[in-house]
Amino acid sequence: MTAITFIGLGVMGSPMALNLHAAGYEVRAHTRTATKAEPLRAAGGTICGSVAAAVAGTSIVCLCLPDTPDVEEVLRGEDGVLGSAEPGTLVIDFSTIRPDATRELAQEARERGLRLIDAPVSGGQAGAEAGTLSVMVGGESSDVAAARKVLEAVGRTVVHVGPSGAGQAVKAANQLVVAGNIQVLAEAVVMLCQQGLDLGPALDALAGGLAGSAVLTQKRANLVEHRFEPGFRIDLHDKDLRIVTDTLHESGTTAPVASLLATLVSQAVADGDGDLDHSALLRGVERLNSLDKSPDADR
Repeated sequence: MTAITFIGLGVMGSPMALNLHAAGYEVRAHTRTATKAEPLRAAGGTICGSVAAAVAGTSIVCLCLPDTPDVEEVLRGEDGVLGSAEPGTLVIDFSTIRPDATRELAQEARERGLRLIDAPVSGGQAGAEAGTLSVMVGGESSDVAAARKVLEAVGRTVVHVGPSGAGQAVKAANQLVVAGNIQVLAEAVVMLCQQGLDLGPALDALAGGLAGSAVLTQKRANLVEHRFEPGFRIDLHDKDLRIVTDTLHESGTTAPVASLLATLVSQAVADGDGDLDHSALLRGVERLNSLDKSPDADR
C-alpha cells in the first residue's frame, strides 16, 4: 500500500481519511483532538503524535484544517511539514484558506523542494462521507496529475481550475453562492410560514422549478424540522465569507450582496449560532421577524 499522511480529522477530514484508507492507502494521520482519531484508528489507520511523525516515510501529505493560521502553523511550525517532509513530497491542501496565503505557501514549498496544490472541497459532511465531494484544484498541471488518484478517492467532481491559489478563489466563490442560496431560501421559508402554507408542498413546487438547487435538496429537512446539527458550521462559513470580502477588496471588486451576506453570517455568530449548521441562518430571519425560537430546541 502507498503510505499517505492526513493532518486534520474534523467533520470533513475524518471521512476523507477513511475514504483514502478504503481506497487502499496506508493512512498515517495526526489531529490535535485525540477523540477525532478514533474512527480512523478503528478502521486500521495509524495515528501519530506529531506532524513530523505523521510525515515520516510518506511522499503525499494531505491537510484538512479550519483556517489559514492553522495551515501556516502545520506547514511552517517547528517540526512542521516544510521542515520535515522529504524533497519531492506532494502536499495536497484540502483546507479552505486565503488565495494569497496559498500562493505564498506554494512558493515556500517550491523553495524547499516540495510541491503544494490547493484542493478545497465542497459538498459538506454528507459528500465527504460518500466520497462525492467537488474538488477545486489550483497548482502546476504535473502536480495535479500526480495527485489525481488521491483527489478522486475523496471527490466525484475534480476540476483543475488554474495555477496556485485558483482553487481557493473558486472555493470562495462557491461559499458566496452557497451562503446566498441558504439566506434567500430561509427568507422564502419564513415568508411561506407567515402566509400559513404547508412547507412540504410549497418546497416541492420550488424544487421542481428554476428555484430548485442542491442547497434546497440538502438543507430542506433542516429548515422544515428546525434541526441544525452541524454538517457545516456557521462560524466556518463566517470565516469563508471573510476570505470572500478580503479577496474582493484585494482586487478592487464591488459585490454588494457579498458584503450583506458577510454581515448577516457574522451577526448569526454574534447571536450565538456559530456552532449550528449554516442552514440555521433561518434563525436570523426569524429573529428579524420576532419569531425567534429557543436555541436549545435546535441542537
